Amino acid sequence: MRIPPWLRVKLPSTKGFACTSSLLRDLDLNTVCQSARCPNTWECFSRSVATFLILGRECTRNCAFCNINPGKQLPPDADEPRRVAEGAVRLGLKHIVVTSVTRDDLPDGGAEHFAETIRLVKAALPGCTVEVLIPDFQGDAAALETVLAAGPDVLNHNVETVPRLYASIRPQADYAQSLELLRRVAAHGSGIPAKSGLMVGLGETDEELREVIRDMHDVGCTMITVGQYMRPSRNHPLVQRYMPPQDFDALAEFGRSIGVPKMFCAPLVRSSYHAAELAGGE
Repeated sequence: MRIPPWLRVKLPSTKGFACTSSLLRDLDLNTVCQSARCPNTWECFSRSVATFLILGRECTRNCAFCNINPGKQLPPDADEPRRVAEGAVRLGLKHIVVTSVTRDDLPDGGAEHFAETIRLVKAALPGCTVEVLIPDFQGDAAALETVLAAGPDVLNHNVETVPRLYASIRPQADYAQSLELLRRVAAHGSGIPAKSGLMVGLGETDEELREVIRDMHDVGCTMITVGQYMRPSRNHPLVQRYMPPQDFDALAEFGRSIGVPKMFCAPLVRSSYHAAELAGGE
């Protein structure tokens, strides 16, 4: 299928893009923007915004939709949390999003590394809100508590797709386990909002999408993102459909109608796209 016009991204020519790229190289920091070939990279870098990717560049899982490759994992870089904090300061961020590759090889799944990053960013930039996009930690409640105890302002964990497609799209993940993680966040008592997101275009039906939104609402998610799956390479699954913008609007309206306070649904939406505005309710 041809890429429709609403998914064709114009590349801005600004000094901000080059400055952001240079800073990331200088601090030896990874971003999911680059690793996952996000279509919004040019826009976000031009606005001095990036989603930091911690715990390495290789993943212990091999989700079919993702452009981050599995490979040999190195021990966590103990200085990385400090460099992320420095990057936030140098970019002048008011809201930072930190995610990671999935590290099933680590006893805590990298939870303490997330927690240290949160603590150092908050110490270096007290006015900056911190959003983390975490893996499922294989259902380890103690690992999740480690992250929550560090006090992120938003905790995001994406369900990614509908449960019927997990076997082919997320074979090393479990839909019920992801929902349970989100339920624990919402029920934690700390007031940290639970956020999640999913993609369209992998072979799901509209009713399955609505069911997932219902599930996320029922476990306490107050922020939900829905965006279009775009094939990163010929080695990835084919796009089964390109959903038009008005259908994304209809999904957002459905979510709000069942009580989800914040729905962000559009073709180019990704879980961290305009995260500051979603977190702040703008």
